[in-house]
Amino acid sequence: MGGYLDYMNFAFLCRSKPTSKNLRVAVIGAGPAGLAATGYLVCRGFEVDVFDKQPLPGGMMVFAIPPWRIPKQRVLEGVKRLEEVFGVRFYTRTKVFAGEVRHEEGDSLVEKSLPLEEVVNDYHAVLISTGTWESKIPRLPGVGSEGVTSALDYLYRVRVFELGFTASPPPRSRRAVVIGGGYSAIDAAEQVSRMGGDATIVYRRTIREAPAGVYEVERVRREGVEFVELASPVEVVAENGRVKGVRFQRMRLGPPDESGRPQPVPIEGADFVLEADLVIFATGEAPTPPVSRSEDVLRKLGLSLKKDGSVSVNRIYQTSNPKVFAAGDVVTGPSRVGPAVRSGLYAGRFVENWLETQLVKAPLTAR
Repeated sequence: MGGYLDYMNFAFLCRSKPTSKNLRVAVIGAGPAGLAATGYLVCRGFEVDVFDKQPLPGGMMVFAIPPWRIPKQRVLEGVKRLEEVFGVRFYTRTKVFAGEVRHEEGDSLVEKSLPLEEVVNDYHAVLISTGTWESKIPRLPGVGSEGVTSALDYLYRVRVFELGFTASPPPRSRRAVVIGGGYSAIDAAEQVSRMGGDATIVYRRTIREAPAGVYEVERVRREGVEFVELASPVEVVAENGRVKGVRFQRMRLGPPDESGRPQPVPIEGADFVLEADLVIFATGEAPTPPVSRSEDVLRKLGLSLKKDGSVSVNRIYQTSNPKVFAAGDVVTGPSRVGPAVRSGLYAGRFVENWLETQLVKAPLTAR
């Protein structure tokens, strides 16, 4: 329990605010990586401002992950300590972006847009930790039907309603089908179940290959969630624009694919339909950096993105613009809270090292 509390006490390296170095760092994204980096940096004497598009800091720990997995109050207590003890300023409901602003999941409560160029110019160093707020939904017939959503969008709508940021209740389901085998699928199915619905998780491999792990799958099974393995969706069945179910094709396991896991191979003629009034795709998320893919915009900022949209960094989490760093899922793709926190801590240390190196070369003036 002590280690867990250390994660939520983001400034666990010190008890009080040290003497200020009068150097300002901007952190863009208040999820686990951004908050961990903030905690490290304030304990090293830096002045930190944090920008986030949500109305509260915490990222998906507050606005997606269920409270029975991560109690949001613990996260908010850690945030409050950063504010009250260390003087961290949080600019919430603020989306920082460069280029043509694109809509992402979780943008519904944004009130202000701020150019990334302005932030980069105003601070001695910048850390990007904007996570993965874009769901990957396969292009299947019927996916545009009413009653089809992503796990991220579904869980987000539940959380903002619980927190009182919207009067619109999340969709309630009598019978939901959740497609995927990771933590998002587990969380979405368990949420449906706790709200009184029946939930079935369908995964294209077996329980042994499920990214969430056998333990998590068996845990929600004991709570009444069904788990169907070796089946892949081929069509969302709809009537008058409203979802009625999902058609699946049965699979068998073939040779390993590029991930090293057995590749699902379709079994011809072996299909079936599961009825549903809610279909939730938990088939992965993509990195959402605060910059468009425009080559001109990227070149002006000195940034580069990988093919999957993640921010390209070197071994010290530094982008091709030396004063801009990046950490967490926006670099690695979707991961868990622990690795994101670790990434943020490392990035914070490298930001500190780089700024101290610049001070040796030439004194940095306060901004």
